[in-house]
Amino acid sequence: MQTNSKIYIAGHKGTAGTALVENLQKRGFNNLVLKTRQELDLVNQQAVAKFFKEEKPEYVFLAAVLPCGAANVAQRADFIYENLMIQNNVIHNSYLNNVKKLVFFGSGYMYPENAKNPLKEEYLFQGDLEYGAYSFGTAKIAGTIMCESYNLQYGTNFITLVLNNLYGTKANFDFGKSRVLPALLRKFHLAKLLNEGNITQILQDLKMNNFEEAKEYLHNFGISKKSVEIWGTGKVRREFIHSDDLADVAIYTMQNIDFKDLIKDRKSKNTHINIGIGIDYSIKEVALMVKNIVGFSGELIFNTSRPDSTMDRLMDCSKIHSLGWKHKIDLEKGIQMMYEWYKNNNGSRERGGGY
Repeated sequence: MQTNSKIYIAGHKGTAGTALVENLQKRGFNNLVLKTRQELDLVNQQAVAKFFKEEKPEYVFLAAVLPCGAANVAQRADFIYENLMIQNNVIHNSYLNNVKKLVFFGSGYMYPENAKNPLKEEYLFQGDLEYGAYSFGTAKIAGTIMCESYNLQYGTNFITLVLNNLYGTKANFDFGKSRVLPALLRKFHLAKLLNEGNITQILQDLKMNNFEEAKEYLHNFGISKKSVEIWGTGKVRREFIHSDDLADVAIYTMQNIDFKDLIKDRKSKNTHINIGIGIDYSIKEVALMVKNIVGFSGELIFNTSRPDSTMDRLMDCSKIHSLGWKHKIDLEKGIQMMYEWYKNNNGSRERGGGY
């Protein structure tokens, strides 16, 4: 991949896509193809076919996704339909138009709910998926197998990177759609503002005009000036990867790892690659870390009447380590980076479909 290579980033408005664009530009790549959903609906088969035929990208980062979040169960049909269509359209048209290389992003939800940790690539299909993420995980498995199958049948060079929880600057902080860390950070930030009596910034953050309505809204999410409520016991353990590390490993993969490095014979499978930091934290540990970084002096309350999700999610990253990549950003540093961005930008930015 050369600095003038034509590179398409699908989902460039998401957390991963934004980091990819910024990292590529910093490295001197100057021929990036970026399309919003209004400009190119990746669910539309005809539109995607036309785009690839006309643009002829050489390299593709497939970060476009309808991401799972708090609404996952309620939107299970949307998750499987939209993600399958996006994956099918982009992967198939990459093959038809001779894309040199594609990097696709899988999810830890692909692995069985009760799989032993750390999660190894060969655990795929070894048990039932987590119920709440069943449709999303199934779609991601399909995309992973599609990349592998096209490589085996057509000789393409499509590689899947599988991650757990993503966070970083320019994340989605919407309580209904955000991932664990961005949601926690915003909760503690707003609780701190309540504690300080900073009404102006609270209303600005929430984009509301009435403080009483704002307090009621925050109360519904367990946020007050004295405490922040978190669902579950806090014992669930999660692994987190910063968006800059994700961009770094995706670019590293595009430049240094080929499908031939991952397969020994035509019967080989599980050629996807886990990525992460190799360390997990309990939600309680993460919450306390965020609380300290934000500077909230109130109480942390765990609502044990609410259920915990799958207890542990930790990637076995030995494969990507053996291929020459390791993460650079530890969790505490990453949270500090995210909070600085949030304060400077009031947590708002244009969102698009993407990780």
